[in-house]
Order: sequence, then C-alpha cells, then structure tokens
Amino acid sequence: MDSFDQRRKRKFRSLSLKPIHHLFSATFLLCFLSFFALFYILFRPSFYPVPVDDPTLFKVDDRVLFPDHILVLVAGTRIGSWNKRLECCYTDSREEVVRDVLSLDEYDDIRWLVRCPLPPANFSSALTAAQEVVRCVLPTTLQTHPEKAHGIRVTVSFRGSQDHLVMLQSVAKIPSPRLKLNNTKKHELCVCTMLWNQAGSIREWITYHSWLGVERWFIYDNNSDDEIQEVVKKLHLEGFNVSRHVWPWIKTQEAGFSHCAIRARDECNWVSFMDVDEFYYFPRITTPASLKNLVSNYTSSSIGELRTSCRSFGPSGLTSPPKQGVTVGYTCRLQSPERHKSIIRPDAIDTTLMNVVHHFHLRKGFGYKNVLQSTAVINHYKYQVWEAFRAKFYRRVATYVADWQDNHNEGSRDRAPGLGTEAIEPSDWRLRFCEVWDTGLRDFVLGKLADIYTGVLPWDIPT
Repeated sequence: MDSFDQRRKRKFRSLSLKPIHHLFSATFLLCFLSFFALFYILFRPSFYPVPVDDPTLFKVDDRVLFPDHILVLVAGTRIGSWNKRLECCYTDSREEVVRDVLSLDEYDDIRWLVRCPLPPANFSSALTAAQEVVRCVLPTTLQTHPEKAHGIRVTVSFRGSQDHLVMLQSVAKIPSPRLKLNNTKKHELCVCTMLWNQAGSIREWITYHSWLGVERWFIYDNNSDDEIQEVVKKLHLEGFNVSRHVWPWIKTQEAGFSHCAIRARDECNWVSFMDVDEFYYFPRITTPASLKNLVSNYTSSSIGELRTSCRSFGPSGLTSPPKQGVTVGYTCRLQSPERHKSIIRPDAIDTTLMNVVHHFHLRKGFGYKNVLQSTAVINHYKYQVWEAFRAKFYRRVATYVADWQDNHNEGSRDRAPGLGTEAIEPSDWRLRFCEVWDTGLRDFVLGKLADIYTGVLPWDIPT
C-alpha cells in the first residue's frame, strides 16, 4: 500500500490550470491492451470476448478536468471487467502518450467512471469546467412518464450580450427512476457522510454509532484510493447496513448531501449528516440506542432538525495514531464548542434542497431544536496527530471551505488557527488545542464496550 507521501506526490503532478472553458485540443482516448477483451453484462453472470473495435460497445460521453486527474464518463454496460485492459491515451498530431488507468467505478445505470492521470505537460490542459451545481425541475411530461427521461442530457442556459442565449456545457444525464420501497418499514435513524481516504477510520465510527442505534449508512466516496470498497464490503458482510455511493465531483459536499437526502427519504425517518471523525456522546447516561431514542421523541412533531454542539479535540499529547481508536486516544479538547451538526427529517426538507454543509432549509411549518449539551454533544476529533491531520492539506470536500493550501479565509474556524497554508508540522503540534481534559467518552468506551476479559474493543481488528 502506498504511503501518504507517495500518494501525495503522485497526485500533485504539475499542471498550470487555465480558465477551464476550452475544449481539449489534443485527442483523448481510452485504449486497450489487446485486440479482444472480456465484457461483463449487467445482471447476467457470464463473460465473453468481443472485438474492441466494435463501435457499439461504448462511447466516451464526457471528460472533466480536476486538479489531480481527468474524469472520463463512459456510456456502456459491458465495462466492469475492463479494469486491467484499459489504458489512458493522450494523442495529438505529433505523438501518443499512454498512462495506466487510476481507477474504474460504476456511476449509474448509464455510465461508468474512468479516472486517468493528468495529461503530460506538453498537452493542452483544459477540458470542461468543474464545477457548479444547478438543480432543475423535470418538465411535466417527464414527471408523468419518467421512463421517457432515461438518458436525456440536461444543461442550463443564460442570456448573454444582446439577449443571446448561451448554452453551458454539462455532464448531467437523467438515470432510470429509482424504485420506491413501498410497504417497507423505514429505519428510524440513518447516517450520511462524504469522505476521502478514510478507510482506516470508518470501522470505529460505524461500530460505535451502531451501538447508539444507527441502522443505515450511506457512504459517499469522493475519489478515495485507500481500499474503502473492501472495508465497506466487509462491514456489510458483518451485518452493518452500509452502502458505498460513488461521488466523483470535487468540492460539492452540499450537492452530495442533497442527493443523499433524496436517496434516504424512502428509507429513513431521520438522517444525520456528519463526518467520520465526529462521535455522539451522552454525558449523563449512555444506553444502547440512545441516539435512536433521542430522535424518536420528535418523529411525530413539527421539529425537522436536531442540532448538536461539537467539541473539538486536539492531539492530546500523542505523536502517533492511537491504536484503540480516536474515542480512546484523544482526551484533551478546546473549552468552547465549535459549530454544531444536524440530524434531519427528510420529509421536512425544503424542495430546493438548499443546504450549507450540514444544515438544510426546512419546509414551512417545521423548525429546529438545539439539543442541550447536558443531554448530548459531538466529540469532533478534528485536530489529530500530524500523520493523520496533514491529509487535510490535500483537499477538503465542502464547496465553501477553502483548501488549506489556498490563501483564503485563513482565520476561519474550518482551519487550524495559526497553522498557515503549508503542511509543515509545528514543533508543538501534539500540545495544541488542549484546554480541557475530557475523558468521558473514553471512560465509557473502555468501561462498557470493551471485552471484560481481554479489553478488546468491537472495532479492533485481530493482528
């Protein structure tokens, strides 16, 4: 497995980004390593060889330039078995350059995602703008007959100079309508998160919150390359109702959460929108399903959102990741809460789906309630040991939160105060953000969840 530095160096290949509304002047293709390849037909457990020069097999729908890779959207249903037979080709009139595919993912029932390295320095550097998110209402005819919308491309336009209509480039297509789960009892409490390279953290987070009553997890994967798929599969096999959803769009956490709110509406009465370094804690008394019981008290009320204060924890004197997890290892925090996170009723969300990170606009007639800190708080293990924390310098997932390398909003609470924009460890990092020693959650975890004979925690992986 690559080290963090190796992955970081690979991702930060040099590229001068220009205003991204030009078309890629050099031809960009998907190439194959042989004349024949195996293709997987969805819903049929059979494989068979098909000549790759058959033009009906697939087509490249779109190519989008991101800071660290090129996203290629490929239409076709026989792509799943091509992962080891695909290459990324960059061609112009003088030369052809071939690179290995970074990853292949199924996106929807129409397209697959092929991630390719950035083009060589001598190739044009711009393809398609990325990105703004615009929500559109389906025309009445498509609402009445949703089956006719399958595969239709959607774009937006605006009036330019002299009232000229300008059509913007878009990669949006309408997938097949999702089947509604009729006559199925909803889960009382679900969780939605968006993450990047958190495979090592998710097991503790899911196991702990399962004990608190969470029944369903939606994991929106924002281009991870750390084996998160395997971790999710193992958790699912162990009985956790968790699913991974590919979300390739960089810095669109708000759009992803809107997407998740719609997806969860038919399955969940309540959805918590939180990060994998955030853990609910009940200071007075914690019993199985404490969090589920909390939200159940308001299911039949006019409360559409429960807001819980976050307490930010620091490295707590540690210099390496705690072996028993963040809930046991980090015990020193800032005194005053920073922000809060929300649990939402999907049926109370405004039709616009407007949200800012973790807060949705609610429909008329619904309000929010602040959970008392004496009842519940969120332990936010925000400032971990440097080895873990420095990954945040690469990229943040929220749209309106500046990346740490960007010279913007340096005083924001979304940053580490006084840290600056470079991933250089301060000499006193392990002692920072420590104003109050708080061992409440640690004591609960070790006293109630650890094996009484061995001390092993539910999320410990045997070595």
